[in-house]
Amino acid sequence: MSKMRYSRRAVLKGGAAAVAASALPAPMVWAQEIKDITLRQFGTGVSNLNDVANKVKEDLGFTLEMTALDSDSVTQRAATQPDSFDIADIEYWICKKVWPTGNLQAMDTSKIANYDKIVGIFRDGKLTPESTIAQGTAPHSVGFVDGPGGTSFATEETGWMTLIPTIYNADTLGIRPDLIGRPIETWAELLNPEFKGKASILDISSIGIMDMAMVCEAMGEIQYGDKGNMTREEIDKTMAIFTEAKKNGQFRAFWKTFDESVNLMASGEVVIQSMWSPAITAVKSRGIECVYQPLKEGYRSWGGGIGLSSSLSGMELDAAYEYINWYLSGWVGGYLMRQGYYSAVPETSKNFMTENEWGYWFEGKPATDVITSPTGDVLAQAGETRDGGSFYDRMGSVACWNAVMDENQYMVRKWNEFIAS
Repeated sequence: MSKMRYSRRAVLKGGAAAVAASALPAPMVWAQEIKDITLRQFGTGVSNLNDVANKVKEDLGFTLEMTALDSDSVTQRAATQPDSFDIADIEYWICKKVWPTGNLQAMDTSKIANYDKIVGIFRDGKLTPESTIAQGTAPHSVGFVDGPGGTSFATEETGWMTLIPTIYNADTLGIRPDLIGRPIETWAELLNPEFKGKASILDISSIGIMDMAMVCEAMGEIQYGDKGNMTREEIDKTMAIFTEAKKNGQFRAFWKTFDESVNLMASGEVVIQSMWSPAITAVKSRGIECVYQPLKEGYRSWGGGIGLSSSLSGMELDAAYEYINWYLSGWVGGYLMRQGYYSAVPETSKNFMTENEWGYWFEGKPATDVITSPTGDVLAQAGETRDGGSFYDRMGSVACWNAVMDENQYMVRKWNEFIAS
């Protein structure tokens, strides 16, 4: 269908339309024709937001159709339905599964206006020159290929990216401090019998296994060679520990979607669980105390980016690059950072945030006034600081990245056995 759409547009651009257009300046032709373009984007609900699509229409003139799916469905669609999308808004760990299919095209970084301002995490893997690269599928390790037709990942910057980075965060456990009533300092608390029937973990195998690893290592039960690339023996030990906890009634539920995690925490059915930053925001916006708890072992991190369909070409491809450059120019970054995420180009986002917002979300400073979400819900009062502190405090304490392991198929089978146990 996508190829038919492009050929139909090509026909429309010919004949009399081309004669009429030839009399107009190039920017005017572009402005007129781009209004007819629709780009189909899919990804998780984290960043596939109606406000972004509306702003694209307002600023760029074309239509962005967004579809929000869970992480497993995003992976499956990108890998098996190449004609169903133009833009894949996916996480870097998914890239390992999708890139070998040939469904995405490498992107020329010389066309990315703010490429030189993208944080080092996505370029050479280091937040600062002194940083140690964390375990798991670090974004830079799957971020580059050798050229436009490259099929394997490059070990350094090449000028051709698999995904243009957009959004990322340092994830930890969410807690209800009002219902727990004491400090929580370690990942090991997720399996503390004190929280029997009131704990939860997310049911997305490639992410959930990383939370499990953080817990098992914190308990002193397993010392992994690489949490992001476990051996079968390590997978078996990890699953055995969590299966025993499950059979003992430790878990209230296993969630797959953002809304499920919010409802479990807001209702008080769960007091400690795997969580995402905007889910914490959503709970707090209901006037309920909820904390994204920094833990002594560090964070589990993830990063996402925009990938382009291999069948995207012509004006649609030009429009996609326009969209990427717009995405990194600051408005979206400011919007996402007000939810607790980070932008791949923080300095442009600063232009779309107040000094108070930038200080609170990025620099870890006490708020000088009320902090609100993009929709106006109150998240923090003057004097409060962000959970975990500044950007460099949080992203500098990443212990592992979401990952796809060499033993991925075995891990998924064992995960499904765990969920069914």
